[in-house]
Formats: sequence, structure tokens, C-alpha cells
Amino acid sequence: MADLLLQGSVVALTGAGISQSAGIPTYRNERGEWLGSDPMTHQAFMRDPLARQRYWARSARGYPLMGRALPTDSHRLLARLQQKGLVSACITQNVDALHERSGHQGVLHLHGAIEDVICLDCGHKSSRRNLQQQLEDLNPDLKTRQQEDSGARPDGDVDLDEAMIRGFKVPSCARCDGTLKPDVVFFGGNLSQAVKEAAIDAIERSSALLVIGSSLQVFSGFRLSRRAVELGRPLVLINPGESRADAIATHRIAERSDWVLRTLVQRLEHPAERHV
Repeated sequence: MADLLLQGSVVALTGAGISQSAGIPTYRNERGEWLGSDPMTHQAFMRDPLARQRYWARSARGYPLMGRALPTDSHRLLARLQQKGLVSACITQNVDALHERSGHQGVLHLHGAIEDVICLDCGHKSSRRNLQQQLEDLNPDLKTRQQEDSGARPDGDVDLDEAMIRGFKVPSCARCDGTLKPDVVFFGGNLSQAVKEAAIDAIERSSALLVIGSSLQVFSGFRLSRRAVELGRPLVLINPGESRADAIATHRIAERSDWVLRTLVQRLEHPAERHV
């Protein structure tokens, strides 16, 4: 593995598992089975005002938990590998900003970024952190209830009783009074064409694809893995559980990423230990 990284131009593709030790749970268990209630879908958010109210009520409770999360060892070690010129690109399925907070540059967010909000009517982008303050101003009991929360999904969502959702107030766009949406790709939505093309280009220029903390059940990540194999690139999976790409991987390490990446970086920085 260390020798593979020394070739340079390795692309990292990360999933929810890389953020798990930061306190952000994964969507699925180690068998790839869905955890919790059904996620918000693109179709429901776009057509149903009640679905949008439900989403923002739940997100308002879960977002601060994500905001307090700190990068894991895996995030920091990938950033170090980029600085050494060994990792050429980082593609993530996660919507958190932990890669950027660790110092990683040019991260490609396949599913968007939770830190941004977009108006569906005028296209204006704004800050999710600023919106959080508006949500708390409009819903005074929000901060008190946040003390009761213990975890959020990878998109900042938490499960709430319907009684807590009724009456929740959602602000509109400050520019046009339009409908606000987090700048993320909900289930059933389309990826940004520009990000998708950039990710494919990175794979085509790579020497190998390193998939970290993802079961690859979502097709966007699996498609990139399959493309790497089609190009003859080594496909390395670092994930404690099952993966959709297990059958096509050239290497599979069934461990959590913090330990694996820490060991790899140690061997890169101490060549005598490389083949231990």
C-alpha cells in the first residue's frame, strides 16, 4: 500500500465512515443496511412545503452538532498526503466541511456542501451558518431543545417527533423572498455536471483510486470505482464493512480508516518500516 501511494497521483474517494470518529454517524451499518428513518428526497423537498418545513426543523437541530465536529485523523492524514504530492485529488460523498477544515485543498463535493444554501427562485447563495441564526431567532425554543440531541446524520439531519415540527418557522430568501434549499444533492437528485466531470477527469489522470469509509451503495461513488477498474487503475477499499465494489477491488482493508492511514503515513515517513 505504501509503495502504491509513492507513485503519486492517487485519488481519494471518501464516504461517511471517515467522519464517524468525529461524532457524525454513518447512514448505514457495516452490512450496508440503512439506519434510521427514510432520508429527505429531492422530489419531496421540491414539491411539498410540509416536507421542506420538516427538513429545516430537523436540520436546525442537527446542524450545530456537525458544526462542532473536528476533523479526524483520517482527514488530517489525507491533507498531509496531498501536501506531500502523493494524493492528487480528494472526492467526497460527504456534505460536511471536515476535509477543508483539515487543510485539504480543492475538494470535490459529489453531493454538495451543507455550509451553503441556495435560493431555488433567484439562485442566490448564502451561508448556512447565517441561516442557522435566523432559524434560532424565528424559533426561540430551538437552542433549548438542541441540548437534548445526541447525534446527527451525515447531512446534519436528526429524527424529530412530528409534534416538534408543527409550527416551525422557516425563513425565505433575503433577496427575493424565494424558497431556500441546502446546496446538497438529496436522494433522487442530480449531481452537478461540473463536479461529476471533474471527478471523472481526476480518476482518468490517477495512478490508483483509494476509497475510504464508504460502502459505495450510492451509485455516484460506485460509478467512479468502476471507471477506475475499467482504466486498469488499482482500486483500494478501506472500510470495516461490506462494499458494493468488493468484487472488483484489487485491495481491501477491512479496518477503520484512522488506524490504516496512520500506519500508511508512518511507513511512508519511516521507509525502513515500509514492508513491516
